[in-house]
Amino acid sequence: MKILMNFLKNNFILAVFTLLVATASCSFTNDSIDPGDKEKEQLLVNLISHVLKRNHFSPADLTDEFSKDIFENYIQDLDPGKRYFLQSDYEEFQAYQYLIDDQIRDSKVDLFNLTYERLLKRQEESEKIFAELIEVPFDFTIDERINTDYEKIAYSKDKKELENHWRKILKLSALGSYYDKIEEQKEELKENPDKKQKSLEELEKETRAEMKKSMLENFDNNDDVERLDYFALFINAITTHFDPHTNYFPPQNKDRFDTSMSGKLEGIGARLQKKMDYISVLEIISGGPAWKSELIEVGDKILKVAQEKDTVATSIVGMRISDAVELIKGPKGTNVILTLKKVDGSIEEITLTRDVVQIEETFAKSVIGEDDEYRFGFINLPKFYFDMEDANGRAAGNDIAEEIKRLKTEGMDGLILDLRNNGGGSLREVVEMAGLFVEEGPVVQVGLKDKRTRTLRDSDSGRILWEGPLVIMVNEFSASASEILAAALQDYDRAVIIGSAQTFGKGTVQNFEDLNQWVRNNQFGDLGYVKLTTQKFYRINGGSTQLEGVKSDVVTPGRFSYIEVGERDEKFPLPYDEIEKADYKKFTGYTNLVETIEKAQKRVNENPNFKLLDENAKWLSDQREDNDIPLNLTAYAERLDRLEKQTEKFESLSDYKNNLNFDMLSYEKALVKTDSALGDKREAWIRNLEKDIYVNEAVSVLKDLRMNNIKNDNKTKWSVKD
Repeated sequence: MKILMNFLKNNFILAVFTLLVATASCSFTNDSIDPGDKEKEQLLVNLISHVLKRNHFSPADLTDEFSKDIFENYIQDLDPGKRYFLQSDYEEFQAYQYLIDDQIRDSKVDLFNLTYERLLKRQEESEKIFAELIEVPFDFTIDERINTDYEKIAYSKDKKELENHWRKILKLSALGSYYDKIEEQKEELKENPDKKQKSLEELEKETRAEMKKSMLENFDNNDDVERLDYFALFINAITTHFDPHTNYFPPQNKDRFDTSMSGKLEGIGARLQKKMDYISVLEIISGGPAWKSELIEVGDKILKVAQEKDTVATSIVGMRISDAVELIKGPKGTNVILTLKKVDGSIEEITLTRDVVQIEETFAKSVIGEDDEYRFGFINLPKFYFDMEDANGRAAGNDIAEEIKRLKTEGMDGLILDLRNNGGGSLREVVEMAGLFVEEGPVVQVGLKDKRTRTLRDSDSGRILWEGPLVIMVNEFSASASEILAAALQDYDRAVIIGSAQTFGKGTVQNFEDLNQWVRNNQFGDLGYVKLTTQKFYRINGGSTQLEGVKSDVVTPGRFSYIEVGERDEKFPLPYDEIEKADYKKFTGYTNLVETIEKAQKRVNENPNFKLLDENAKWLSDQREDNDIPLNLTAYAERLDRLEKQTEKFESLSDYKNNLNFDMLSYEKALVKTDSALGDKREAWIRNLEKDIYVNEAVSVLKDLRMNNIKNDNKTKWSVKD
């Protein structure tokens, strides 16, 4: 079946299966809850409410309405598929609907205690429900349906109704796999008519067996979910009422955030996964100790871990994966001894010396591209990364500067900076990066809690690195720091912004506050952090990106054009406002900026592929509202057939090629000779770029832009701002 059709067919099935395992857990016991846990939770409520009231940019008032909103969001997050709680449970919880504000003031967590203990009980009951249901063959001839808009359906009135709800969810998940098996067998029989055909009963039994195995693995993995994880869910139902980006981070979550922002960790350089009781190697990270040693491979199971001074190794079979990771990772230069069950079944003990591991996917990357007459640089920036612990560590601003220098040596005539899906990062890196393209001047204005504002400026007037044509690509998921950079270069008339009608719309700044600093003689261990909104940022023209985002100069349709995404679709975003504009001078290096934008928009509007993309986006939006799914095989097949016929017109989109040629830079060509994994990643990226219609339009804009002889006199053209 075709690519787009597979996406549509599996979209709701994947959502159902994700829902099945999202908060599923087994083997929980609630016979004894450590009193220390409750004391720690009460302390956390007290601390977090104090920090939010004291330091949040716009603290929420603790009212009954506040309490009601938190209650609804928390219960919904705790059981999004209504697979656990009964209507009677919900009614019991409602006693706290208007009391959460009072409980916060009194540092109480009664609602959490009640819901947590009830959830554990219901989860154990639901696992038993699953165990019974999965042994009964699904009857796909019955004419019945399921409503997958779980937020709007009612809670089950009793256990019998809950069992039926579970049965339908499981049946829907099984139906997709069962249908695929039937279709695959038909294709196999066409190619090999003599092959023995399996009966429908055999295919159904295979489907249930596979589903049972996957669900049991996920139940086992979710044993790793601890009380603190659920408590963080409760706390974040409170914090996100202040704004969507204020969150509580337990210690391990903060470590993961730091790793994602710095793009580095200290360890062996392997990604791990847990299946049933065993923790195995999912991926070897290029350049890390595991990769260099050639002693460990994907699929190896790690049985034991020992530090260099240990006399006895620690078994990690059955251990929480987060605890196992803590044993395996460690400071650079230290040794860790791993007992492995190799893919071939042999048992080996290896010693690895830990080192700093760079996570390549975090960092900027570039290629040189060309058509018959034009040569351009293309840089992808996944996030505005920086190293919180090392001021000399890798940072996005410095890396982009290096990529530009490399691209200039390759002879580029124009530059495309791809910020699509870039969720932001360091404000400092935005200012650094803007300075690569503009003269000394303001980049962003920051609003403080006391209504004061300050302006962050590029002060290095001699560091302009690229004066030629510049295009920035964005989409609905370009957020925060991405929006600051795009807005600044748009306000300066320095770059043409191409992409969605508007970006995400996150115009706020967050900082981490260590909760441990507020407690003397702490007996509860690491209390974690609060990431809270402390500032808003504003464009140099005085506007805000909050809710409004950055409006693209050239608007292109995309998959999410008619789907609600972005800050404006969050429940409790901070409002949009404006301040006075900063004093800045616009770039006048382009002689035809307005004409180029108008020409590009006309080209997009008339392009049949973009028209088809827009039609496809509308159709996808409509399909998201179709939550009534048949559980009868015939009706299900008819539905898929109807959807497939409707999508046939969109198939040409998957066949599109832009006729652009891309090549790795010279220094990377040398690297991939010794790092085949890096070469594979770059080749896959280039294949995607060759099918990217948006890049094609970005190149057309670069080619249309005319400069004021910048390359001849090496001077940037500026004018006083109107």
